[in-house]
Amino acid sequence: MTEDRIAKVLARAGVCSRRDAEKMIAEGRVAVDGRVLDSPAVKVGESARIEVDGKLLPARAATRLWRYHKPKGLVTTHKDPQDRPTVFDALPKDLPRVISVGRLDFNTEGLLLLTNDGDLARKLELPANGWKRTYRVRVHGRVQPSQLDSLAAGVTVEGVRYSPIQARLERQQGANGWLEVTISEGKNREVRRVMEHIGLNVNRLIRVAYGPFGLGTLSEGAVEEIPAAAVSSSIGADGKPVKRDRSGWAKAKPKPNAPRKPRKKAAP
Repeated sequence: MTEDRIAKVLARAGVCSRRDAEKMIAEGRVAVDGRVLDSPAVKVGESARIEVDGKLLPARAATRLWRYHKPKGLVTTHKDPQDRPTVFDALPKDLPRVISVGRLDFNTEGLLLLTNDGDLARKLELPANGWKRTYRVRVHGRVQPSQLDSLAAGVTVEGVRYSPIQARLERQQGANGWLEVTISEGKNREVRRVMEHIGLNVNRLIRVAYGPFGLGTLSEGAVEEIPAAAVSSSIGADGKPVKRDRSGWAKAKPKPNAPRKPRKKAAP
């Protein structure tokens, strides 16, 4: 019988993230087979009776993933200490309980992935799994290519090391420039801090892609489920992006040479 750590089971059921599951266990909110847990270092099997806040854990649902176009002015948390509006308050009421894949800060807009599977969220967030996040960034200042080139090898800002960042100038409009920036870690306020480090002030930040999943034409505030086939074909069992192998693709056959017409012999 397969057993998994209780925090992983709770996350996979969409109750919360693994980190939040560990907090719930420490608060005495989780019981297994009638025993209240005091440590997350417990493995459970499929037959275990798991209760959270006195309610039986529902059967695990199929993994699902959604795209959400987050507007500015929302925080990506279930409960905000400052009582600001949250992403989860704004979602359609018929959506099942979901958690976010990473976060977008209060003033950042664009693509936010949502899932009912906390274990999947963790896999997509891990820097080691190589999920790239792409942003359109409006900055105040005259952008110099050398500023952006300096990020290609990674950069250290106030003691925090950031992995290599791909950045290119899309266009300069007067005192503002539009950039395309791709990062692989998603550390807290990474794009804003790195841009400030090279002398550029971010005044608009839009995430347009997370791996192969793009914002596209999804309208602000809208949420749309990603087809299961697209999810399974894009995410490997190890949580890493599926590499597209084009080596087996059929190659265009060369056009046959037109037959040469025999030359007419010159009259004697």
